[in-house]
Amino acid sequence: MQAYDQVIVDIKDYVFHYDIHSPQAWTTARVALLDAMGCAIETVALSADCRRFFGPIVPDTVTPYGFHMPGTSYVLDPLKGSFDMATAVRYLDHNDAIAGADWGHPSDNLGAILAVSDWLCRSVASCRIVHTGPPLTMRTLLTALIKAYEIQGCMLLQNAFHSHGLDHVVLVKLASTAVVAWLLGLSETQTMAAISQVWMDGHPLRVYRSGSNTIPRKGWAAGDACMKATHLALLTRAGQPGSPTPLTMPRWGFYATSFGNKTFDLPQPYGSWVMENIIFKVMPVEGHALSSVEAALRHRAAMQARGMKHPEKDIDCIEIRTNAAADMIINKRGPLSNAADRDHCLQYIVSLAFLKGAMPEVRDYQDDSVWSSSRAITALREKIQIQPDEQLTRDYLDLDVKSLASGMTVRLIDGTVLDEILVHFPVGHSKHPQTFTTVREKVRRNLSLMFSTEEISRMEAAVEEESLGISGFVDLFVRPRSEVKL
Repeated sequence: MQAYDQVIVDIKDYVFHYDIHSPQAWTTARVALLDAMGCAIETVALSADCRRFFGPIVPDTVTPYGFHMPGTSYVLDPLKGSFDMATAVRYLDHNDAIAGADWGHPSDNLGAILAVSDWLCRSVASCRIVHTGPPLTMRTLLTALIKAYEIQGCMLLQNAFHSHGLDHVVLVKLASTAVVAWLLGLSETQTMAAISQVWMDGHPLRVYRSGSNTIPRKGWAAGDACMKATHLALLTRAGQPGSPTPLTMPRWGFYATSFGNKTFDLPQPYGSWVMENIIFKVMPVEGHALSSVEAALRHRAAMQARGMKHPEKDIDCIEIRTNAAADMIINKRGPLSNAADRDHCLQYIVSLAFLKGAMPEVRDYQDDSVWSSSRAITALREKIQIQPDEQLTRDYLDLDVKSLASGMTVRLIDGTVLDEILVHFPVGHSKHPQTFTTVREKVRRNLSLMFSTEEISRMEAAVEEESLGISGFVDLFVRPRSEVKL
């Protein structure tokens, strides 16, 4: 039998044989899990648009021993559960991120991991299936999360899928397929078969994140990837074989058809680096905007100290130095047609910070927000100049630095120049000392939209109980139908 492509073998070996010893990775994983759960609850509570996705395809149907969707009373099959959970985590652009040559949001993978794990846990308890995979405990859930983060993150550090028109959620599908295969109890050979199916599958274009084509699909693209990952793993469990060289086959393989005949470049072996270096979003903005928001709020405070209360009138020009990725993704002029468009526009986000004097919130991007039709926002957007900086870009890509820097200079109408404020590591970055404290506050704030202080305390305690069954954890987030307005 022909050997599988080495990329596939390496991922399989990592999933099955790597032991996680890093205390920092385990600590961060617990915070990341709660953060993702909080993001999901935030979406369920605040986004009427996204709530329309949730629930079984056929209304009022219930999957026996299915996945219990957090924040709702829905009991779903693992495919729809994977879609709904990942979409809830991602939809409001508030979940964690990692950046390199490409970008992504590793907590997207929780959709597939949690839905499949909960379904398995309940099915095993009811004697519906015999489970041959790892123990269905919190330890296993956190292990799967760390490894999914690592696979997705390492693949994007030096491989620019966007340069070939492909969206980064292909890596969510890759990482989720690999760890879901392991969770299901597939053999190592079956897991390689499932991974090979990922590279043969169709891959989304990045068009729905770009320019005038930016639409809410960017919020459910990860849900789609998680659903496909679960499906591919289940098809493999049902006996479907894989193809050994879906990447390297001449003419027909992924490298030849979709990657310009380039091969993947992995800067380091798989371990736990990604979880240890994840960027948490302490506000709902595209991650590359975090530093600019911090700089804007500091400049605004300086302007207020001078008695200036109308930034759109008092400012002549705002100059932003940033990395090339931020310039490409969120430097956006012209009309903004929806919330997805606004939260990916650096000019809108910075203008909002100046005018509001506080971090952006989810409602600030909505069509009915006072800001979305604000003439002051429009006026200030036109005064913002964004310039990619070579050194900031190098520091952004350097794995030993991983700066998320932006520098902001403000020129006032009266001729005064407010010196550049340069933020290298904003709150949310692994190198900022207040990150964990701020993220925990964010988690409690999000969870309090639907749960009491006592309930939240039980959730926080549950992530520390490594032997707790996964369904016991999920049950803490379920809401009876009488208490949920969907």
